[in-house]
Amino acid sequence: MDPLLQQLYDTPLAAAIRESGTLFPWIESVHVLAIVTVVGTITVWDLRLLGLAWRRRAIGQLRREVVPITWIAFVISAITGLLLFSSNAVKYSHNTFFLAKMALLVLALVNVLIFDVITAKGMARWNDAPRPPAPAALSGAVSLAVWVAVIVCGRWIGFTMSVF
Repeated sequence: MDPLLQQLYDTPLAAAIRESGTLFPWIESVHVLAIVTVVGTITVWDLRLLGLAWRRRAIGQLRREVVPITWIAFVISAITGLLLFSSNAVKYSHNTFFLAKMALLVLALVNVLIFDVITAKGMARWNDAPRPPAPAALSGAVSLAVWVAVIVCGRWIGFTMSVF
């Protein structure tokens, strides 16, 4: 895998990001703002699933409002994250916190898929309920925990690039 990642590292775009005094910080700033938006909108959704906020708000309506914003911000964060990764691909791929962040992102996706395929099928029955059923609340709790862990791992990546 390292030779393939080295080829990514050797691209002119990765070199420009790595060698520019301003490009990396600008891309990282957009990445952080996109992640804040992703986690902010997901938190709104998760708190509703937990029955802790917006209890008088229909869950389906809230979902229709926040999910498009979440996905747009997620795509932006994925693109900027890939650009940042390309600037030092081999080293990132061996960083424990980077690997943990990627695994947590997969876990977040699995949680969303389980919710969409299984839990959300009965949403019409509890759409207006102040407290959704336990499986929906569990999905919200797992999501919040995973996204907090994603943020923590993301912050640690930059501080451990030369250590791990």
